[in-house]
Amino acid sequence: MSLIINHNLMAQSAARNLSTSYAALSDSTRKLSSGLRITTAADDAAGLAVRELMRADIASLNQGVRNANDAISLIQTADGALGVIDEKLIRMKELAEQAATGTYTSDQRIIIDSEYQAMAKEITRIANATDFNGIYLLNGNLSSSTHDGSGLVSTGKLKVHFGPANDSAEDYYYIQIGCATASALGLGGGPVTEAEYVSQNNLHYVTTTTLAADLALTHGAPSFLYTDFDQAQTENTYNSTNYPGGRYFSFAQDNSGNQWVWWADGGGNYLGSENLSQRGGASSISTQELAQQALVTVRNAIVSKDIIRANLGALQNRLENTISNLEIQAENLQAAESQISDVDVATEMTEFVRRQILTQAAVAMLSQANSLPQMALQLMG
Repeated sequence: MSLIINHNLMAQSAARNLSTSYAALSDSTRKLSSGLRITTAADDAAGLAVRELMRADIASLNQGVRNANDAISLIQTADGALGVIDEKLIRMKELAEQAATGTYTSDQRIIIDSEYQAMAKEITRIANATDFNGIYLLNGNLSSSTHDGSGLVSTGKLKVHFGPANDSAEDYYYIQIGCATASALGLGGGPVTEAEYVSQNNLHYVTTTTLAADLALTHGAPSFLYTDFDQAQTENTYNSTNYPGGRYFSFAQDNSGNQWVWWADGGGNYLGSENLSQRGGASSISTQELAQQALVTVRNAIVSKDIIRANLGALQNRLENTISNLEIQAENLQAAESQISDVDVATEMTEFVRRQILTQAAVAMLSQANSLPQMALQLMG
């Protein structure tokens, strides 16, 4: 190689190697200081895309755990209120037993009945007042089998969402809580509404003008003015020649304004009807006969309340299992994200030392290369 002074090719080569080594050293420093293998898309574009999706799912799963815990709190609120209602029902059973014996006078039974009525009113008050975050739990608002989340406040059964997507088999399910007012439990206090009746009976609801009219015309059921008195419930499709399995019911109103419920079996046969305007069992224990009837009525109310509490307990257990599963999913997904995203400190530190040595060597050689053209001056002396 010629000895020249216009171009210092050795210094340029050393500078280029220094730039490469220094950039690699900077990359190692960035990774070690952040703890991440991927800090920019240039590090690993595909890995970055996978990591960000995983991070989004991890955040959703963690929020899903909080959602499920909130749902458990809601259930515990409802169950706590039902526990208080349970105490009132036990007291009502005790009062009915007291009034059912013949050793009390009519005046004394009226006094006993006043507390009985107060307990029933308190049950209704508790059911209507129990709420969680503004959502009323025991007044029948959550008893419907349908769900409408299109408004500011959802109606019908409550949808609990805990998964990162919107798949009904994996990401959410519903909480349905029956009505626990005194009338809904069969204790009296006014006519039973369709919503309350639906919450108490595991029957299929169909429209009056199809089921009731068909029963009256073809199966000899009593004749009524077939008008729905409450259109709040969802009506199932009905075919008068083909009933699916199960029992069916429908609502109608007679010419006197009384509200009735009809029953049919899976074959479309008339099973009976009931005047809901007069429903409510023994609404008083002011006589011995009514008190004796109330013993059965209160027992049935306790069973109805226990069914609601049992469903709530099952839902709480299910949510607790869901939380365990979500936490395991989030943990495993975090581990997978770590494999993609996090830097191996031991390996990267080895690279850092190697690149540091190369950078130091390049700096030293660049210094030497910059002084080499001065050798030409010795030939000019």
